[in-house]
Amino acid sequence: MSTHKTKITLTPEQETLLIPLYAKAQPRNPLFFDPRAQAILGQVEYDFSRLSVPYKTVVLVCQRAKHLDAVTRDFLARHPGGVVLHLGCGLDSRFWRVDDGQVEWYDLDMAPVVALRRRFYPASERYHLIASSVTDLSWVDTVAAGGRPVLVVAEGLLMYLSEAEVRALIVRLSAAFPGCQLIADVFSRLTARSAANHPSLKRTGAVVGWGLDDPREVEGWAPGVRLLEEWFFTHDPDLGRLGLGYRLAYQLAGLFAVARRAHRIVHFQL
Repeated sequence: MSTHKTKITLTPEQETLLIPLYAKAQPRNPLFFDPRAQAILGQVEYDFSRLSVPYKTVVLVCQRAKHLDAVTRDFLARHPGGVVLHLGCGLDSRFWRVDDGQVEWYDLDMAPVVALRRRFYPASERYHLIASSVTDLSWVDTVAAGGRPVLVVAEGLLMYLSEAEVRALIVRLSAAFPGCQLIADVFSRLTARSAANHPSLKRTGAVVGWGLDDPREVEGWAPGVRLLEEWFFTHDPDLGRLGLGYRLAYQLAGLFAVARRAHRIVHFQL
């Protein structure tokens, strides 16, 4: 990694990538810590205090990263030499956290983000960067899956798209990589409507556009789409590592469907 400070200039939507980077770089978080994120944090010239990231957001981002890492590792254990597409990758280091020595990996994000990534993460024979908007679906043609099993990971991404854009993405992935899996975190419609009040999103001005109440709705978007799992943050088996207040808050939230489903992870086969 480079040692000089890197000035960050991003659009409001792209600036949201700094929230998970900050969250994953907190060494005292009992659920997840990414030393690569901490190293990058020390090299970027940015006032992270202006993001006003609440600790509860740090916890949730780390829960999400931990679960998505586990699903990706499980996929690679079942499909050595498979293909992983990480959409809206930001400055995340998932490839280096889960690499089994065989995976073919594609990280996708907007061109300014990819240019920033190149300062910290080198491309290699099995690791590729795609500079594109996720909604410009021509990027799909650059992925050389060759009939191998494919896992698509969308972390902190789909809520910033419209429903039409999410639907078009799923239809395109289903056609290009039949039988592939998609795992993503989603908001409920109520959460999507109220997300503008989140302090960090207020600071960046990013706009949340999509929420999903019943994940089985997606099964009707394309032939063969099937829900594999709906995973709730309130059911994380590692919640016992948190302080008493957070454990109680999660237990209480888990009792109410509207709270439990406000933000969760959905896993589909396409």
